[in-house]
Amino acid sequence: MREYGEGERAHRVAYAALKHSYEKVGDHWEPKARKGPSDQRARSGGPNARGATAEGVDASAPKKHLVEVARRLEIPGRSTMSKGQLVTAIKKANRRISARNR
Repeated sequence: MREYGEGERAHRVAYAALKHSYEKVGDHWEPKARKGPSDQRARSGGPNARGATAEGVDASAPKKHLVEVARRLEIPGRSTMSKGQLVTAIKKANRRISARNR
């Protein structure tokens, strides 16, 4: 059985709870319209969670919402992207913006 480092489990639990109520937009967190798991990994839950993480992007949100977030992040080509492509593009934009603001 793998053991977590000091405080790691608490950090994971807190981050999972945060993602149930908030979504990452750029370099900050905003309240979600509906509480709940934001991606496959959060949906599976538990210490052995499976699935991909959306890194704080609400992958469960409707496509219309994701297009709006992409618009706010000035992601080009957003109107022709699929829902999965939007999630990926928003994740990349979030990483880029967060890195720039560090």
